[in-house]
Amino acid sequence: MHTAIIKPQWSPLTIALMVLGFIVFWPLGLAMLAYIIWGERFGGSAERADAWVSRQRARAERCGRHFRRNSFSMSSGNAAFDDYRDEQLKRLDEERRRLDEEVSEFHDYMRNLRMAKDREEFDRFMRERNGNRNNYGPGPRDERPRDNGNTGNDGSQIDL
Repeated sequence: MHTAIIKPQWSPLTIALMVLGFIVFWPLGLAMLAYIIWGERFGGSAERADAWVSRQRARAERCGRHFRRNSFSMSSGNAAFDDYRDEQLKRLDEERRRLDEEVSEFHDYMRNLRMAKDREEFDRFMRERNGNRNNYGPGPRDERPRDNGNTGNDGSQIDL
């Protein structure tokens, strides 16, 4: 799990960093203020940031295809070069999709690896906890006589 050292919220640390940023160089203070106000909207984890970038890239590709479909794309005037360029762009798009899939598979692998590590640590904790629980019991049974109400004030057994 990814955690931020400085959370995008109003805390004494973030306020101090914002004021210090304004003192040192005003764009730093402005950036800190923007992070405090809008930081949660942009994620807080690498996965959410990657998802946002992917959504923006997909939106840009849809717009790009729309413009190409309507002949708004720039043509060089050379049909052979335009075909070559389109072929290379398609190849790069396929390569980008392949890389995105590999990144996604890697993130899945790392998540599964972290889950397995967490599971192993939890199982070890439970084994140790259950193993130590036996040590807190009464131990071996004492062979002392039980108090059945027939003892004197000094603890000696009274025969009835």
